[in-house]
Amino acid sequence: MTTGAKPFKFGLVGCGRISQTYVQAIKTIPNAALYAVMDVRAEAARSAAEAADCAAFTDVESFARNSGVDAAIICSPPRDHRETACRLMDEGMHILCEKPIAINRADVEAMAAKAIERDRFLMMASKFRYVEDIIRAKAIIASGMLGEIQFYENRFCSKVNMLGRWNSDPEVAGGGVLIDNGTHSVDIVRYLLGPVERVFAHDGRRVAGLPVEDTAQLNFATESNIMGNIYLSWTVHIDQGGYINVFGTDGALSVGWQESKYQHNGHPEWVRFGVGYNKIDAFRSQVVNFIDSIRGAEQPVITMQDAICSVEVIEAAYKSMHLRNWVVVEKQSSSPQLAVAS
Repeated sequence: MTTGAKPFKFGLVGCGRISQTYVQAIKTIPNAALYAVMDVRAEAARSAAEAADCAAFTDVESFARNSGVDAAIICSPPRDHRETACRLMDEGMHILCEKPIAINRADVEAMAAKAIERDRFLMMASKFRYVEDIIRAKAIIASGMLGEIQFYENRFCSKVNMLGRWNSDPEVAGGGVLIDNGTHSVDIVRYLLGPVERVFAHDGRRVAGLPVEDTAQLNFATESNIMGNIYLSWTVHIDQGGYINVFGTDGALSVGWQESKYQHNGHPEWVRFGVGYNKIDAFRSQVVNFIDSIRGAEQPVITMQDAICSVEVIEAAYKSMHLRNWVVVEKQSSSPQLAVAS
């Protein structure tokens, strides 16, 4: 991270679970500080502000006009992302927006257009790109050590009670586990293997009493015709092996929560690498990359094109789920290039 620069002032919009991790991460970053929080729930805003020793706001307009921050981290429900981000960019703030960045393509393209219009930096938050083991896995795959990649598997399956949470309200979240956890999944695929070309999504048995899918399977093929399966569930806990498994003609690789490893064909021993999943470290690296991208010190790990493509793949997946057939991912008609303000 750049040193000697003036302190970078952050504001948090939305004081739910994920915001608490950002509070912890920002505390570890020199020359960065949390100056304000905002939540429409007055008690949530007050509690978060007291814990972080910063200002509290209960509406976007007052936050936009009076917080005085350099950038906002948006952790509010996806339905509000477009309106909130565009209003804050109008006020001169840069935006780090939690995934899913938007619930449809029109919203994310409007956000990208606003970033260009206002010369602000907009980035989707996608923590797994900053997990050290996944970064190393990408390097191993790119090195050719595993040969030609043929199959890929990802599992985000954990039994969680989603009753009463906005994540399971289709009007607020845009869907269920497919958009909530699946947005992470499709972005990891793009990061490791390249763009997704076509998808076939399946809605699982709905056993949680939710108005959205609580279990889903997503089959996909990349533009280079690597085939893969993604398993997503709020009702099943799977903790066997890695949460990412990659299979090539010369070997295999597994990324796990506790450890990661790879193996060459003909060698029974697995070679271990990495330290497993560290959430705070990933968030810290993400925030540092965001700050340094704004200041021109480095390139963003997640581009605006990456963000738009994540929305396009999830939209195609829901279309596929409805049609019960393969769907080709529609490519963006334009590729707005994100303006980075110095």
